[in-house]
Amino acid sequence: MRRIEDYAFVGDCQTAALVSLEGSIDWLCFPRFDSAACFAALLGTPDNGRWLLSPAGSVRAVRRRYRGDTLVLETEFETDEGTAAVIDFMPIRDTTPDLVRIVEGRRGRVPMKMELVIRFDYGHVIPWVQRTSHGISAIAGPDMLGVRTDVPMHGRGLTTVAEFDVSEGQRVSFDLTWYPSHAPEPCELDTGRALKETELWWEQWVAKCQYVGDWRSAVVRSLITLRGLIYTPTGGIVAAPTTSLPELFGGVRNWDYRFCWLRDATFTLLALMQAGYLEEASAWREWLLRAIAGSPDQVQIMYGIAGERRLPEYELGWLSGFSGSLPVRIGNAAHGQFQLDVFGEVMDAMNEAWRVGIPPSPQAWNVERALVQFVETAWCRPDEGIWEVRGPRRHFTHSKMMAWVALDRAVKGIEQHHLPGPLDRWRAARARIHEEVCEKGYNPSTGTFTQFYGSDRLDASLLMMPLVGFLPASDERVRRTIEAVQRNLSKNGFVARYETDPELDGLPHGEGRFLLCSFWLADCLELLGRHEEACRLFEQLLAIRNDVGLLAEGYDDEHGRLTGNFPQAFSHIGLVNTATTLSYREPHSAARERGLE
Repeated sequence: MRRIEDYAFVGDCQTAALVSLEGSIDWLCFPRFDSAACFAALLGTPDNGRWLLSPAGSVRAVRRRYRGDTLVLETEFETDEGTAAVIDFMPIRDTTPDLVRIVEGRRGRVPMKMELVIRFDYGHVIPWVQRTSHGISAIAGPDMLGVRTDVPMHGRGLTTVAEFDVSEGQRVSFDLTWYPSHAPEPCELDTGRALKETELWWEQWVAKCQYVGDWRSAVVRSLITLRGLIYTPTGGIVAAPTTSLPELFGGVRNWDYRFCWLRDATFTLLALMQAGYLEEASAWREWLLRAIAGSPDQVQIMYGIAGERRLPEYELGWLSGFSGSLPVRIGNAAHGQFQLDVFGEVMDAMNEAWRVGIPPSPQAWNVERALVQFVETAWCRPDEGIWEVRGPRRHFTHSKMMAWVALDRAVKGIEQHHLPGPLDRWRAARARIHEEVCEKGYNPSTGTFTQFYGSDRLDASLLMMPLVGFLPASDERVRRTIEAVQRNLSKNGFVARYETDPELDGLPHGEGRFLLCSFWLADCLELLGRHEEACRLFEQLLAIRNDVGLLAEGYDDEHGRLTGNFPQAFSHIGLVNTATTLSYREPHSAARERGLE
């Protein structure tokens, strides 16, 4: 049975590929994260497209790693005949994208095989393949793929195959490039030079990291992953490079995450800014201003990576799904939801940008003022909430709390940065929201804050209360809420978002534990002074990363498997923020109780 954790990820900060332990690239979208996949075996079978490069005989052992602090993957295969490594990477592109695979002989002489199945449009369209002077080309409609190599290739059915040997010290290269079918073929790539330049690019980026606490290697790997999810041309940040990897195996909670959620992007920026990466924050602010330009009441919770607004959701009936989990969805209908909390998250990110030295621009502040003015009147409306429920709208406590954050950060902009705005009015609105949340979001019978007004349900998003500065962790109501979440939503340290219920979210019961919520719990335990317990939980979360340090969205603690889209920005954000909190242990740091200073 395939496992999500059996995959590693390579990318060029515009798209990404997933590579299996067996040396098969089972997912690749060209030329952007959200383009149709040309390899879609991840969500179906090899007939839906893949690129296998592995030893022809039996393999005794597989070892893999990223080469230093880069996104260059090295998979080493040990066989009876010897040892060979496959080095996979995507050069940081100027124009067209490339995926390079270099086979390197390490010991003995290893027979290798290559099987290339190109299927455009998510495994549906069989291309016309023909030989070229340096390999093959495959064309269908607007898409063209070229494969350059010195290895002779030939067709076998609807698959391109090759057999070759690699000896110790020998290198054999393959370069897969995409370009529009109407355009001329790009210039040939020097793969050896591209490898050195790609490694240097990542090493120089990592050298800017200002994190100096414990768990540095884990933090750096997560930061590299987050950088790999930023679409460089626009500054947009995708939640994950995949679609429809299931939150519950065999279930229907399978969503397309190759878009830019305001919430996810904001959390990503907070993690990057804490580590000293301000350039990415500035680029995202410009992306945001372009994406949300217009009337504040038309702000969406997510956009395409260039700011597109229409993200229609549909299903691909020809794909069997990962581990049989159907449907396979493209697009995301949640883009039309009203989620009040995103306004607070955007304002929080802007406030943090000011704090770390990115000055507020007049244009940005004008947009932020318009957003806050909208929140002034919209905060009392029910919404779909942070978890994007597909049931009825409700007055979610977390949403109201984040409306308070929007007003609070706007007030701070005026107080601390002397920005223009109706200070007294916004202070009064902030106070009204706080009072209502404390009255209606709190249940005296349970002694906790609850998922929505008038309920007795818990929700892990309530762990954000002390993290955004709504109330301190020392507040008795907050302390009891944290402990109730730990007691009732946590199992073996892994936290569920909430108790799934068709009445609430319009979907069948069941999903994996949500890793970001588990990191939030560790943060809250630290704020309660339970440092050793928080560290134990954090180490437990680190232990479920795969062999190259990657996390998916969730975790099936019953079967010990990662669940959901992969690699997931939310999970790596949680790792970075919690490592910062536990390492520095300073009151009111950027990662702890923001807003209480």
